[in-house]
Amino acid sequence: MPKLKPGDLDKVAGKVKRTMLMREGSGRSKVIVHMGTCGIAAGARPVMKALMDEMESRDVKDVLLTISSCAGLCSREPMVTVEMEGKPAVKYVDMTPEKAKEVFVKHVLGGEMIKEYALAAGSERTF
Repeated sequence: MPKLKPGDLDKVAGKVKRTMLMREGSGRSKVIVHMGTCGIAAGARPVMKALMDEMESRDVKDVLLTISSCAGLCSREPMVTVEMEGKPAVKYVDMTPEKAKEVFVKHVLGGEMIKEYALAAGSERTF
């Protein structure tokens, strides 16, 4: 195993910092990738990686990217929920890395929901 160099430690520290910000930070919007067992089996990991890569390539720091467990509709996984302040949450289904990037650019950055990928907008609870 090769020895670590100071530059290697800086890279590791940066990656950990980004991961912590994704889990604990706050921002103008929140993107949730549902990563229960069914989501992971359906391809949620590549979807999450695509979103992480998109955020990094665009140097987006004010969007919280996080994970959640199963959303209860396993047959429509992978799923991504976008929450923006003052707007109803939108649950996107049957996501691929390419669709997730499109959702990120058009909805998260542009504010435009992509209806053809959306299952529901608004609360799923009834009171």
